Amino acid sequence: MYNTLQIKSRYQRKLMRLYAPWEKAFKKVATPFEHFLHAQTTTGMVLMLMTIVALVLANSPLAEAYKHFFHMKIDLNVGSWQLSHTLHHWINDGLMAIFFFIIGLEIKREVVFGELSNLKVAMLPILAAIGGMVVPALIYASINAGTEGAGGWGIPMATDIAFAISALVLLGNRVPRALVAFLVALAIVDDLGAVLVIAIFYTEQIQTLPLMLAGGAFLVMLTFNRFGIHMILPYFIVGLLMWFFMLESGVHATIAGVIAAMAIPSRPKRAPVDFTQEIRKKLDRYDTYPVATDHTLHAKQKGILSNIKDRINAVGTPSARLEHDLHLPVALIVIPLFALANAGISIDFNSIFSTAVTPVSMGIIAGLIFGKVLGVFGVAWLAIKLKIAVLPEGSSMSQIFGVSFLGGIGFTMSIFVAELAFVGNAELIFQAKVGILVASLFAGLFGYFWLRYIAKSISVA
Repeated sequence: MYNTLQIKSRYQRKLMRLYAPWEKAFKKVATPFEHFLHAQTTTGMVLMLMTIVALVLANSPLAEAYKHFFHMKIDLNVGSWQLSHTLHHWINDGLMAIFFFIIGLEIKREVVFGELSNLKVAMLPILAAIGGMVVPALIYASINAGTEGAGGWGIPMATDIAFAISALVLLGNRVPRALVAFLVALAIVDDLGAVLVIAIFYTEQIQTLPLMLAGGAFLVMLTFNRFGIHMILPYFIVGLLMWFFMLESGVHATIAGVIAAMAIPSRPKRAPVDFTQEIRKKLDRYDTYPVATDHTLHAKQKGILSNIKDRINAVGTPSARLEHDLHLPVALIVIPLFALANAGISIDFNSIFSTAVTPVSMGIIAGLIFGKVLGVFGVAWLAIKLKIAVLPEGSSMSQIFGVSFLGGIGFTMSIFVAELAFVGNAELIFQAKVGILVASLFAGLFGYFWLRYIAKSISVA
């Protein structure tokens, strides 16, 4: 009887597959790192599309409406209390906090379990990232010394992880997996550096009481973690309060996203011991119940599936679950809105050259292109020659050279820093965005074509 039911169930599942032609694509088992790469590639593609849309709108008859839309005021009122900001501000300070939360989760994952958890492997991307931040900042500062744009030295330090990884992933098997991991680790260290720069150097007047309350909220989240609370809701509520206190303190509110991520548990509630045996027993029980002719589940099967889901969640971690669940909303909503609100610059082709040669634009272009190459490739070459670090497995120095150009795609984080560095100065922000777009486009194309047609991998025996 049992065998008959199994045969019948398999036959019915086979029939159902006839109506699911895309099922094969969804059956592929992907590692968390592969999920991460896929999410970043998706983000990069959508980001590119929305950047083009923003540029088209800013240079069309709809330009004025486009500008007024993002400067529309949105108010939150509770009794006599009011929080009022423009839509542009809500996107940059509110939605981008979710983006920075994802960055925080990525940093924590890499430090605890990923490339940065092994000091020997992590040394090269850490040193290269430091070089890729310091050298561009110095180049920018030397070009803009004594000018009103001197405060923008942090702009060329950044790397847009989504665009950079998208370019590398498009190369497929032409680049070794270890080189992709190197770029991911480098970009994450770079993000950490950008967060610190924003928190320390691009913060205006600090209000002590709200900052202390934000610190108190973080301690509450750490207490939740310490006592084994794995439910997401308590962290969300306290994290939201921490974001508000950070906003009121004068420290950029997006920093709350990174700090909150550090408090999210990265250890499972239950150890995955005997997990496969438990699940196999439950699946065997699942198969003992007949499938209805209309393919609906038996009530007992629904209960078994719910129990399996709970068991899977118990051996997973809240940090991994949040990183997985938030990547798609961030890729399809947060980052596109940020690009739409910030990438639209009105281009006068008669004066574009004169804008590109202003000290701010030149500092950014030189920093993101030459600074990144000198910093990332130069420091990596020196570290390897001094035997402080080793090349990623199967990679060549020529490929590191190409990756250093991809590190010059500043875009999202560079625009974000430019908005903070030149707040209230529309002309300098415009010059910065021109420099960022020119440098990111050149760096991305040069890096891609170098890796595609010139750089070669080293065969691994």
